[in-house]
Amino acid sequence: MKYRNATELLPDKLLEEVQKYASGELIYVPKREERREWGVGTGARAYYSARNDEIRWKYHHDKRKLSELADEYSLSIESIRRILYK
Repeated sequence: MKYRNATELLPDKLLEEVQKYASGELIYVPKREERREWGVGTGARAYYSARNDEIRWKYHHDKRKLSELADEYSLSIESIRRILYK
């Protein structure tokens, strides 16, 4: 990260306001970026959504037991219930 002099970047009025609060201090100004929802960038959200749809389908159409689904997906029975009843 490159440091820049605030006098080169900020208008005089804004610089005066910043100096009231942080005169002589080094401050970090984060990028103006909106946060993305969890799992959107990595594909995790899509993966778990597809997995949960598959669990629901197997439970309702294949008539699989909770314990079988828990073993197959390495989840607790309580987690399987949460997926099914959500």
